[in-house]
Amino acid sequence: MPTSFTVVPVEAQGEERGPAERDGQRQEKEEEEEDDERDRRSGDGIARESSPFINSAEMDRGNMYEGKNMALFEEEMDSNPMVSSLLNKLANYTNLTQGVVEHEADEDSKRKEVKVPRMGTFIGVYLPCLQNILGVILFLRLTWIVGTAGVLESFIIVFMCCACTMLTAISMSAIATNGVVPAGGSYYMISRSLGPEFGGAVGLCFYLGTTFAGAMYILGTIEILLTYISPSAAIFKAEEVGEETEAMLNNMRVYGTCIIILMAIVVFVGVKYVNKLALVFLACVILSIIAIYAGVIKTAFDPPHFPICLLGNRTLSKRSFDVCAKFTESNNETRTTTLWRLFCDSPLPNATCDDYFSLNNVTEIQGIPGIMSGVLTDNLWSTYSEKGSIVEKKGQPSVAGSEEIKMGGLPYVFTDIMTYFTMLVGIYFPSVTGIMAGSNRSGDLKDAQKSIPTGTILAISTTSFIYLSCIVLFGACIEGVILRDKFGEAVNGNLVVGTLAWPSPWVIVIGSFFSTCGAGLQSLTGAPRLLQAIARDGIVPFIQVFGHGKANGEPTWALLLTAGICEIGILIASLDSVAPILSMFFLMCYMFVNLACAVQTLLRTPNWRPRFKYYHWTLSFLGMSLCLALMFICSWYYALIAMLIAGCIYKYIEYRGAEKEWGDGIRGLSLNAARYALLRVEDGPPHTKNWRPQLLVLLNLDSEQLVKHPRLLSFTSQLKAGKGLTIVGSVLQGIYLDKCTETQKAEENVKALMGVEKTKGFCQIVVSPNFRDGISCLIQSAGLGGMKHNTVLMAWPESWKQTENRFSWKNFVDTVRETTAAQQALLVAKNIDLFPTNQERFTEGNIDVWWIVHDGGMLMLLPFLLRQHKVWRKCKMRIFTVAQMDDNSIQMKKDLQMFLYHLRLNAEVEVVEMFENDISAFTYEKTLMMEQRSQMLKQMQLSKNEREREAQLIHDRNTASRSAPAVKASVAAAVPEKVQMTWTKEKFVAEKYKNKDSNVSGFKDIFNMKPNQSNVRRMHTAVKLNGVVLNKSQHAQLVLLNMPGPPKNRKGDENYMEFLEVLTEGLDRVLLVRGSGREVITIYS
Repeated sequence: MPTSFTVVPVEAQGEERGPAERDGQRQEKEEEEEDDERDRRSGDGIARESSPFINSAEMDRGNMYEGKNMALFEEEMDSNPMVSSLLNKLANYTNLTQGVVEHEADEDSKRKEVKVPRMGTFIGVYLPCLQNILGVILFLRLTWIVGTAGVLESFIIVFMCCACTMLTAISMSAIATNGVVPAGGSYYMISRSLGPEFGGAVGLCFYLGTTFAGAMYILGTIEILLTYISPSAAIFKAEEVGEETEAMLNNMRVYGTCIIILMAIVVFVGVKYVNKLALVFLACVILSIIAIYAGVIKTAFDPPHFPICLLGNRTLSKRSFDVCAKFTESNNETRTTTLWRLFCDSPLPNATCDDYFSLNNVTEIQGIPGIMSGVLTDNLWSTYSEKGSIVEKKGQPSVAGSEEIKMGGLPYVFTDIMTYFTMLVGIYFPSVTGIMAGSNRSGDLKDAQKSIPTGTILAISTTSFIYLSCIVLFGACIEGVILRDKFGEAVNGNLVVGTLAWPSPWVIVIGSFFSTCGAGLQSLTGAPRLLQAIARDGIVPFIQVFGHGKANGEPTWALLLTAGICEIGILIASLDSVAPILSMFFLMCYMFVNLACAVQTLLRTPNWRPRFKYYHWTLSFLGMSLCLALMFICSWYYALIAMLIAGCIYKYIEYRGAEKEWGDGIRGLSLNAARYALLRVEDGPPHTKNWRPQLLVLLNLDSEQLVKHPRLLSFTSQLKAGKGLTIVGSVLQGIYLDKCTETQKAEENVKALMGVEKTKGFCQIVVSPNFRDGISCLIQSAGLGGMKHNTVLMAWPESWKQTENRFSWKNFVDTVRETTAAQQALLVAKNIDLFPTNQERFTEGNIDVWWIVHDGGMLMLLPFLLRQHKVWRKCKMRIFTVAQMDDNSIQMKKDLQMFLYHLRLNAEVEVVEMFENDISAFTYEKTLMMEQRSQMLKQMQLSKNEREREAQLIHDRNTASRSAPAVKASVAAAVPEKVQMTWTKEKFVAEKYKNKDSNVSGFKDIFNMKPNQSNVRRMHTAVKLNGVVLNKSQHAQLVLLNMPGPPKNRKGDENYMEFLEVLTEGLDRVLLVRGSGREVITIYS
C-alpha cells in the first residue's frame, strides 16, 4: 500500500516562529541530541552507521534523526546487536570469537586481542604435517621394520596406520569446517564437540604425547649425529665390550639437553623464525626422498657396491675388520686377517678358533642387489627374533657348531630387542602422528576452516604414498640381512637407507638430521599453544598460569613447561621405549576426534553444518574402532595406563574444573538419551519393585528469597542418597513480569543450597498471584512425562495459628487434599529445624515407626532408605502397631514379624494395646477450648467487604441523627431491614442498645457452647495415642506416624490442625506419612 509523506523544511518551520521560540527549539534539539548520544552509549557500544548520502556539514545537525529507523528495537540493542555491526565484526574476525552477550564466545572476547603472524595452507598446515610425518621413523626404522616384518606385513602395518590417520583427518575436517576454530586445534575441536571433561582429558594427554614426541625427534637427531655423522663426537665411550649401549644413552642425555635448550630459544624468539627454518628443513627432507627414489632407479642398471660379509649364514659387523676373509695372500705368503684374530686365540694358522668359525666359510654378497634382482621374494615374509639373536640370511649354507660360550665378544650383528608384529606397530605409529601439527597451530592460520582439511589430507596422502612405496622399494632393492641390521653395522656403520640413495649416502644422513630437527621444532611450537588454549579455557584450575605469554601471544610459560617435560623424555634416552607410549596418547586423541564427528553426525544437531561434505558417521566409527584396536595391538597395558590417566584428568575436571556450556555433543547425546528414556517410561506406572519416592520438596522463602528451613534439603539428600528424581519447588506471590529478577535470585539461592546440602535434583520456582494456586500448580505440573514426582515433602507450618502467615493452615490442609486427589504420597516433617545435618552422625538410637493404618508400605520403606545414609546408619528400626479390644496382640506380633521377614527388613516389633475407656475431662476441656477459639476467630475475622459495609452503616446512622427526621426512601432502602424508614432519637438509641446487647449475647453463647461429639472423639484419639507414643518413643531419634486425613467437611479444617498438633505434642522429630493409595513395597522377588 503506497504511503505519502509531506516533507516540511526545517528552516521554513523556523521562520514561522519568533527568534525566542527558535532559540528554545535549538536548546531542546541539543538536549535531544545529548539524550540520543547517551542512549547510544548505553546500548551495544556501536555507533549507528551514518548514511552515505548525508554530507558532513549536515551530520551534526541531523544526529537527532540517527538510528530512528530501528527505534522499535532500541531497548534490545544491549543484548542483540544490529546485524550491520555484527557483520562488521565477523568481517574483521581475528580468531577471538564475537557475538551477542548470551553467546558462549563472549567470555573469549575478554581475552587480550593480539597480533600474530598469519599463515596459509601450505606453510601453516601442509609443511608442519609433512615434517612431523616424515621424521625419525622413515630414515631410522622403516628399513628395519621391512626386514623384520617382511614386505607384506609391513605393508599391512603402514596401511592400517595410514588408514587410521586418513579417517581421523576426514572427521577432523568435518569438525574444523563446522565453524571457526580458534587456537587449540584438536583440543578445541574435541572439547567443543564432546564437552570440557573429555576435551580437557584428551587435550592434556595429547599435549603430553606431542611433548614427548618432541623428545623422540631430538633423540633421533642425536642418534643420527653420533652414529652416522660424527661417532668421534661422543663424550662417553665404551671401555669394555657390552657397555656401548649405556655409553650411547649417556651421550644422548648430554647432547639432548643442549639441543632442547637451543630449540626452546629458537621457538621463544618467534614462530615466524620456526617457519623460516621449516622451509630449509623441508627442502632437505624432499631432497632426501628424491635421492632415495633416484637411488632405486639407479639400482636397476648400476647397483651401488656395498658388500656384506657372512660367516656361514651369519652376518658380521664390519666395524671391527676390513677384509672379509680368513686369510690373505701377500708376496706369496698366507697371512691371517683381523677377522681371524677376532675368532681365534692367536694370529697363527694353527690357533684354536671358534667351532662355528672353523666349520663355515666366509662369503661376501652384494648388500644392494638392485630392483631387478628378485630379492623381493626373499623379503616378502617376516623374520621375527629374540633379543640378542644373530642376524642370519635365509637359504645360505651353514654348519652348526657347538654352543658358543661367549657370543658377546664376537663381531656378529645382534638384534637389540625382541621383535613381534604388535611391537612393530607401536614403534611405527608415531611416524604418522604428525597429522595434528597443522591443527594445533590453528590460531596462527588465516583461514583455519579451509587450511586444516586441505593441508592435512594432502599431507597424509603424500606421506602415505611415500611410506607404502618405500616399503615395496626397500624390499625389492636391499638384501634382507641389511634391512634387519638396525644400525648398519654390516655396511661399515652407514645409515641403511643411505646405502640406497644416489648420489651419496650423505644426502640421506644430512636430510634425516634436518628432518628430525624440524619435527622437533614443530612439536615445541605446537605443544605450548595447545597447553595455552587449555589453560585459557580455565577448565583445569592448576594450569591456568600457563595461559599467559608475551605481548604478541607467544606462550612463554607453556614453552618452559614443555621444555621441562621434553627433558624427562631426553633423560629416558631410549627412542624405542618412548615410541609406544606416544602411540597411546595420539591414538586416544584420534579416537575421540572420530567419536566427536560420529556423535555430531548421528545427533543431527541444527548447528552441525560442516562445509567439508565428504564424511559419514560410518567412516568416523570405523576410524574410532581402528584407533581403539591399534591401542591394544600396540600394547594393552600401555593402553590401559593411558586410559587411566585420561580418566583421572576427566574426573578431576568434573570435580574441580569450571562449568562450561559449549553446546557439546555429549550434552546433546544426553538429551537424546533422556528423551528416549522418558518415552520408554511413559508407558505406565512403575512396578512395585521399582517404586521409590520421587520427591517434590516444597520450600518456604523469606523476603530475601533465602530458604527458611535448610534442614528440609538435608533430610531430602539423606532420604534420596542421589537416587531417583528430586524436584525442589517454591512459590513467589505476585505477577511473573514483576518478579523475574526475584525469581532468578530465588532459583540461584535454592540451587546454591542444594549444592551445599548435596541434594541432586532440579529447581522449579513458580510465580502466582495466589500462594495457594502456586502450590497447586507445582503439584499438578512439576516433572516431565514419566519423570514426575510421586511424593510431596514439606515442613509443618509451625506458625499456623498466626493469621499473617502466608502458608496458613488453610493452604496446608488444601495441599494435603490435593496430594490425596493426585494419588501422591505426602511427608510432613514436624520440628524440621531439629533434624540432623548431613555432617551429623547418630551413634545410637531408634527410628520408631507407628503403623496405625496400612498406607501401602510407605512407613516400612522410608526407615530402610534413611538407614542407607551415614547419618542414620547406626540407628535401629522399631515398629509399633496398635491393638484394639477385639485383636489378638500375640498373633498380631507373630504375623508382623513374619511380614517383616518376607520384606527382608530387620526391625524390632511391639504391639501396643489401647483399651476403650471413658473420655477424660481433660480431653473434653481441650476440645471445648479448640471449638471456642475457632468460633471466636470466625466472629472476629470479618472480611473486608463486611467491614466496609459496617463502616458505611455507622456513617449513615450518624448522618441521620444530625439531619432532619425524614430521610429519602432511596437511602432507607440501602440500610439493613432492621433500620426503619423514619429515624427518631428514641428509635436510634433503642437500636444502638439492641446491637450492643446482641454482641454481648454472641460472646456469651461462645462461653456457654457445648463441644461437638465428633470432635470430642477425635481429640480423645489424639490425646490417647500421643500418650502411648510419648511413653514408647519420646527419646527416639525419629518418629514416623500415619497422618490422618483431613475432614470431608471443610468447616472443621482448623480443628484438624489442632488434632495433628495434639497427636505429635512432646516429640522432637516427627515425620507424618500419608500414603498414595498404592502398594510401594512387596514380599516378592
